[in-house]
Amino acid sequence: MLIRIDPTREEPVFAQIAASIRGDVAAGRVGVGERLPPAKQVAASLGVNHHTVLHAYQELRDEGLVDMRPGRGAIVTQTAASAAELHDDIRALVERAAERGISPDMLASLIRGIPHD
Repeated sequence: MLIRIDPTREEPVFAQIAASIRGDVAAGRVGVGERLPPAKQVAASLGVNHHTVLHAYQELRDEGLVDMRPGRGAIVTQTAASAAELHDDIRALVERAAERGISPDMLASLIRGIPHD
């Protein structure tokens, strides 16, 4: 897994880390039961504080994509498999939105506005 960040972006680094991992999960590059690299290792490789990485991991935990337990680290959950199944559908939706001049941020806002029954 290659976690990517861009320090010049306005988006917080923890959010970029979480988004990078989400992308790998959605694309199936990280599977159910796989352990994410230790936060200290990721922090050292990216040149950021390990608490920043932990913040990203906690966000993924809150979304249900990883399970975090002391001594075991962050492990990808079954929810990740469901997200990966939607990858092609999401890519197609993003492409359709772009064809119609809708930005990814606008698309995300539209999706958040849809009621979850």
